[in-house]
Amino acid sequence: MLSLMQTALELGLISSITVLSLYLSYSMLNICDLSTDGAFTLGAATGAIVAISGHPFLSIPAAMLSGALSGFVTAFLQTKMGVDSLLAGIVVNTGLYSVNIAVMGNSSLLNMNKTDTVFSMCKDLLKGSPLEENYRLLVALLAVLLVCIFLVLLLRTRLGLAIRATGNNLAMVRSSSINTTVIQIIGLCVSNSFTGLSGCLLAQYNKSVNIDIGTGMLTMALASLLIGRMFFRKRGVSFGVLGAVLGALIFRAVYTLALRFDMPAYLLKLIASVIVIVAISGPYFHGKYQEKRKRAKARVNN
Repeated sequence: MLSLMQTALELGLISSITVLSLYLSYSMLNICDLSTDGAFTLGAATGAIVAISGHPFLSIPAAMLSGALSGFVTAFLQTKMGVDSLLAGIVVNTGLYSVNIAVMGNSSLLNMNKTDTVFSMCKDLLKGSPLEENYRLLVALLAVLLVCIFLVLLLRTRLGLAIRATGNNLAMVRSSSINTTVIQIIGLCVSNSFTGLSGCLLAQYNKSVNIDIGTGMLTMALASLLIGRMFFRKRGVSFGVLGAVLGALIFRAVYTLALRFDMPAYLLKLIASVIVIVAISGPYFHGKYQEKRKRAKARVNN
C-alpha cells in the first residue's frame, strides 16, 4: 500500500504541472483551452524522440517548446482569425493527432526501455545515497517546485498582472492601450509549455509513449483545479498555485484508491467526470444552503 501511495504521489506531481497549465489559461486568462490533450501527447512524443536520440536533458526544453508552439497556434486562431476559443482548441486538438503520429515516426507507440531518461540519470547520480530509491519522486518534486516558483513570480510581474487583468476584464485592458492579443498569445504559449513538460515527464516515467497518452488529461486537470479551488478560494496567486498542486494529488489519490479496491479501469473516466460535477456544483449548492439559512434566521428574528 505504501508503494502504491508513493506511485500515486509521483504521478500526482507530474500531472499537477498540467493542472498549473490550466490554472494559468483557465483561471487567470479565462480561456478554456481544449487542446490540452493533444499538447500533452505532443510534449510526450517530442520529449521521447529527443531522449531516444541520446539527449535526455534536451528533451525537457524540446517538449516545452513543442507545447508552446501548440499554444501559439491556438492563440493565433482565436486572436487573428476570429475563431471561437472553444472551437480553436477543438480544431488544434484534432490536428495534433496527425502531428503527433508524424512526430513519433508514423507509429502509435514508442518504447523507451533502453533509453536514458532524466529519471534514470537522476538514479545514477543518487546511487549509493539514502535517496536512491526515491529518485522518481525527487525529479517530479523538483519539476513542480520550479514550475510553481516561475508561475508565482510571473503572475506578480507587469506581464503577469496584464494576463490577470485580461482574463478579468478584456474590454478594460484594451481601453488601457494594452495589446491583449500579445497577452493572450504569451499566456497560452506559457500554459501549453507546462502541458508539454508534463507529458514529457510522464513519458519518461513510464518509459513509453502511445498516441492516447494525453486522452482525458483536460478532464483530469479541470477536476484537480476545481478541487484545489475548494480549499483556497480567493486567497491569492500563491495559494491558487498550491491549491492546483494539492487538487492534483487528491485526484490521483482517489484514482489510486479506486484501483486498490479493484474497480474496473473503464469506470475511471466516469469517476473523473463525477468529480468535476461535484467540484463545480459543490460551491453552488453551498451558496444556496447559506442563503436559506440566512432567510430562516431572518424569519426567526422577525
